[in-house]
Amino acid sequence: MSSQDIPEENLPAEQDEHGAVSVADDKDPFADPGLPPHEHRIQDIDERAAKRSERAVALLFTVSMLATVGFIASFVAIPADKSVYIFPLGHISALNFALGMTLGVSLFCIGAGAVHWARTLMSDVEVADERHPIEASPEVKAQVMADFADGAKESAIGRRKLIRNTMFGALALFPLSGVVLLRDLGPLPETKLRHTLWSKGKLLVNMNTNEPLRPSDVVVGSLTFCKPEGLEEHDHDFQTEIAKAALMIVRIQPDNIKDKRELEWSHEGIVAYSKICTHVGCPISLYEQQTHHALCPCHQSTFDLSDGARVIFGPAGHALPQLRIGVNDEGYLEALGDFEEPVGPAFWERG
Repeated sequence: MSSQDIPEENLPAEQDEHGAVSVADDKDPFADPGLPPHEHRIQDIDERAAKRSERAVALLFTVSMLATVGFIASFVAIPADKSVYIFPLGHISALNFALGMTLGVSLFCIGAGAVHWARTLMSDVEVADERHPIEASPEVKAQVMADFADGAKESAIGRRKLIRNTMFGALALFPLSGVVLLRDLGPLPETKLRHTLWSKGKLLVNMNTNEPLRPSDVVVGSLTFCKPEGLEEHDHDFQTEIAKAALMIVRIQPDNIKDKRELEWSHEGIVAYSKICTHVGCPISLYEQQTHHALCPCHQSTFDLSDGARVIFGPAGHALPQLRIGVNDEGYLEALGDFEEPVGPAFWERG
């Protein structure tokens, strides 16, 4: 709307140099017409309407809080592998759908509540101010602080306690969504890194034949790979468990075993060591029967299986864990417990 379209009686009177206003004429056709008359909202003149808006804003903030709680509850309660049919999306992850919906509702309600608060209850009086130098004068600084105080007063945050309290509640609860997302970095390990499926009485099962081993099945100089009894390849957690429980069996003449504990934990020279390299977790698969050295093919870490599987070459940081074994009443090799120390790479560096 141009200044010519505004009736002359509605044009504001001339002001001083701060927010100066003048009437356009032939000499100054581009004079600043000023602001149109301020129109009051229904909330400005009707306290009942203001209360309705206050309750609407509080409701939005409350829904945001409930959605945040729903986000956390969904994360805890819904299995990661559960799927649901949602038209027209089809079959989708129930967990992802629940997390997305609750997080979206929580964010939307905070934003919608803030917008509705600003449009219906905060002051909407337009104020014109002249530009000023970048460096503010003390008077301007004082004016800014006064304007800030006026804005805080006009927002009614002190008087509208219901809005204030529910807004603080929504803003305080929402960051919990981010904290909970940290949980999705992976399941808590608890003591899983310190234990495997091996336990007292578990039979040593040949990985190739899937049959329990007898001492006579292991000859001097041979290398045999074993798994715990009861662990099958079709199990859903097979890869996770075998990555910790994979075992290699070698038979060494008892006179050639240098380490006293290794000899005590063996059976007739049959020793059992973790197959998982202590460098980066590669499976050890090479064995030199004359020297009793086991070699990791990834980075050439070499372990002396006749001397406690200590590292004699390569980047591995510590020896391979040994599993104490024996023979049961039926003549099969069995574990006499779990590994005494955690298997795998760099465990002690992780804490």
